[in-house]
Amino acid sequence: MKTFNPLIFLFFNLLFLTALAQNSFEGEIRAFEKQDSISKPATGQILLYGSSSFRLWDNWKEDLAGYPVLNRGFGGSQLSDAIYFFDRMVVPYQPKTILLYEGDNDLAAGKSPEQVFVDFKVFAQKVKAQLPQTKLYFVAIKPSPKRINLLEQQKKANQLIKTYCQQNRSFLGFIDIFTPMLKNRGVPIMEHFKADSLHLNQKGYDIWKKEIKKYLKK
Repeated sequence: MKTFNPLIFLFFNLLFLTALAQNSFEGEIRAFEKQDSISKPATGQILLYGSSSFRLWDNWKEDLAGYPVLNRGFGGSQLSDAIYFFDRMVVPYQPKTILLYEGDNDLAAGKSPEQVFVDFKVFAQKVKAQLPQTKLYFVAIKPSPKRINLLEQQKKANQLIKTYCQQNRSFLGFIDIFTPMLKNRGVPIMEHFKADSLHLNQKGYDIWKKEIKKYLKK
C-alpha cells in the first residue's frame, strides 16, 4: 500500500494554483498582443511592467510626458507571473529601460521576503541574458494602509532587493517610493490612497512620478 506524502501533495497543489493564476491573466496578455498586432509599439522605450499599481495609473502618459513610455501592467500579478510572461510581454518590445513593480501581491499571498528576493533575481537574470542592453529598475514595494500588517516584510524585501541592485549597478537600479510614502512615525499616508486603502490616487502617483523621473533619461 502506497503511503501518502503531504510534501508531494503540497508541491503539485502549488503548481496547480500557480498555473491557474497565470491562466487568469491570459485574457489581458492576449489583449495586449492583439493591440500590438494592430499598432506595433516602437522598440527602445521605457516599459512599465508589473501589477495593478501600474495598470491603474490612469495619468501615466501625462505624468511621464516627454519620455517614451509603454505601460504593460496587469492587475493582481506576482513576480512569478512577470517571469512567466517575460517572453511575450517584455522581450518583443526590446525596451531601453524596464520599471518593474511586483512583490506587493506576493507578500499578501503569503510569500516570504526571501522568496520575493529569489524571484526578483530570476527576473533580473532573464533581463541580463535576453536583453543585455536593458536597464532594470525595481520600484520599491509600496506601504499601504490596507497591508500595514505587512510593513516589516515589505521593508525586508525592499532592502534585500536594494542591496542586490547596488551590487549589480551595471544593469540594475532601485527606486525608493517606500520612504516618501510614510509619515514621520513610519505609517503609510492615507491621503495617497483611494477608498480601498490599497491602490494609489493621484497624490500617491505624484510621489511616484517625482521619484521615477530621477532615474529616467529622455
